[in-house]
Amino acid sequence: MRPAARILLVEDDEYDSRLTQHALAAAGGAADLRVVGDGQEALAYLRRQGACAGRAPAQPALVLLDLKMPRADGFEVLAELKGDPALRVIPVVVLSSSRQPGDVARAYELGANGYVVKTMDFEAFTAAVQALRRFWLDVNEAPPPCLGRSEP
Repeated sequence: MRPAARILLVEDDEYDSRLTQHALAAAGGAADLRVVGDGQEALAYLRRQGACAGRAPAQPALVLLDLKMPRADGFEVLAELKGDPALRVIPVVVLSSSRQPGDVARAYELGANGYVVKTMDFEAFTAAVQALRRFWLDVNEAPPPCLGRSEP
């Protein structure tokens, strides 16, 4: 049996965080979900810095990223993540309430692997989360942890 896939949810809004967690649970299957409240926390988690320095080295199989956040917005996080050879292989799906074509285009230009518009329709949102979960966690294999870097 496969171990639960680790997902990093980067979301500053408590309601949206709970909604996403419920949608993931409703989508089925276990997930090792980690939640951080802003972009700086996400980068610290992924780079194992600051308060996250002692965490296990395993990276998430998927990052779910909000765009509008304090301290470092989703665009900054996406640019940093996809610009880092050790992190760029992690799939990132943007979960945003923005339907602005410029936001969608910019997210994809920065390397997002998907873009899901958060909706108040829980069934539609759950279906979208289920589809992205199936694709990114069930169909695609996670990259090897040392891809793109040399191990000491």
